[in-house]
Amino acid sequence: MFENTLEQQKIAKADEFKKAGYNPYPHFLSKQMSIKNFKDNFSYILETEEKKDESINVSLAGRIKLLRVAGKSVFANIEDESDKIQIYFNKNILGDDYYALVKKNLEVGDIILLEGYPFVTQTGEFSLHVSKLSLATKSVSPLPEKFHGLTDIEQRYRKRYLDMIMNSEVRKDFLVRSKVVSLIRHFFENKGFLEVETPMMHPIAGGANAKPFITYHNALGVERFLRIAPELYLKKLIVGGFEAVFEINRCFRNEGMDLTHNPEFTTIEFYWAYHNYKDLMDLTEELFALLLKELNLGTSLEFNDKVIDFSKPFERISYKNALIRYGNLDENLIEDKEKILQKLRTDGFEANEKLDLGYLQAELFDHYVEDKLVNPTFVVDFPISISPLSRRSDENPELAERFELFIAGKEFANGFNELNDPLDQYERFVKQIEAKKAGDDEACEMDEDFVQALAYGMAPTAGEGIGIDRLVMLLTGKKSIRDVILFPAMRPLKAEVKEEKR
Repeated sequence: MFENTLEQQKIAKADEFKKAGYNPYPHFLSKQMSIKNFKDNFSYILETEEKKDESINVSLAGRIKLLRVAGKSVFANIEDESDKIQIYFNKNILGDDYYALVKKNLEVGDIILLEGYPFVTQTGEFSLHVSKLSLATKSVSPLPEKFHGLTDIEQRYRKRYLDMIMNSEVRKDFLVRSKVVSLIRHFFENKGFLEVETPMMHPIAGGANAKPFITYHNALGVERFLRIAPELYLKKLIVGGFEAVFEINRCFRNEGMDLTHNPEFTTIEFYWAYHNYKDLMDLTEELFALLLKELNLGTSLEFNDKVIDFSKPFERISYKNALIRYGNLDENLIEDKEKILQKLRTDGFEANEKLDLGYLQAELFDHYVEDKLVNPTFVVDFPISISPLSRRSDENPELAERFELFIAGKEFANGFNELNDPLDQYERFVKQIEAKKAGDDEACEMDEDFVQALAYGMAPTAGEGIGIDRLVMLLTGKKSIRDVILFPAMRPLKAEVKEEKR
């Protein structure tokens, strides 16, 4: 490493600091305030006659983003997490020897600690007049050239740290993400929910229809599955006596990657005893209203070239009526398996004749309905066969008391009245096994321990999951899930692939 000519030159400059008696990587340094706080507290001098206040002495720290040497004086721009500011120092302030050392060896990318006072330059720019300068960290790798910046999207994702150095807007997006998670957490805590943590490694891949990642536990001598959902464990807690629980954490699905899918992702799942799925829809609307308000986003958002209106109550429509209204499908067709197969094949879609009517209706929904649901829409009353953990409707046993929330043509939440009949749940798992044999690789496995838990009695409960990553995409207007995940999954570089094969 570090064989690049520029890197060798920067290493030599670090050595110059060492020879002069200054450690280029010192520790036990601390700054007094952030650049933003410095601006907030002292920008009043812009309105004063003196345009400076030498009675103030504060310490700031930041990375040099721009450096301009003018004879015996230096102007530079530094940036910290909060903001950026111009600094000024000269030969008289630092002394001949130290000024010569700094002038020759300090560079863009280095991190410095400063003491000084606020002043306004002759061009009217609020700045820090430096009285003391210390090198905090000498950078070895040069930053991308400022004019073009870091524009290669692959490089931005692979080197997120460099992306954040060069693009302050990226840091702001992740500050929003952190705030969203915090707001969600406090929302549920204020509603009386208890935050819990459940296992990441499961003996059975369950809780959702998805392909799992498989690992091996050496001490136990058994395979384990990285969880695809925490659902079954959370419902066991309801069996155990908790009445309102939630978990914000990672899930893992061994599936394809695209603009809205990453193999590891963050969700919140929550379960609420003595409530139903209609209560969950009301709660979800309330949560969205809170997020929009606290993030100052108003009641309409632009996302993927679509304007989404949050000002009205979210639409609620049955699965069947959505197929008819938004999919422009005839009611007779959606109730006839052979007609659905013919429709799908005619329009160039795959059609597995082994799947039952509910699964084929789901194919229709995916191809003809989903992308048309722009404004927030709760689609309710799903086919029971594609809802293996949902309670049956008392009015129609072929339907599940379930909803999914769609916004801008994408699913954002999934919730339902939980199935708490152990005999029914067992039969549903059996049918999932049959679906897997018929070609559905994502069908659930049999989980007898969960069925046993239900046999001890679970109170009437409603549960829901919301994808945090997609939610942050929506709230920040990002088109790719990689833009809201700090370190997204990436395909190996060719060199990495060769190393793995060796």
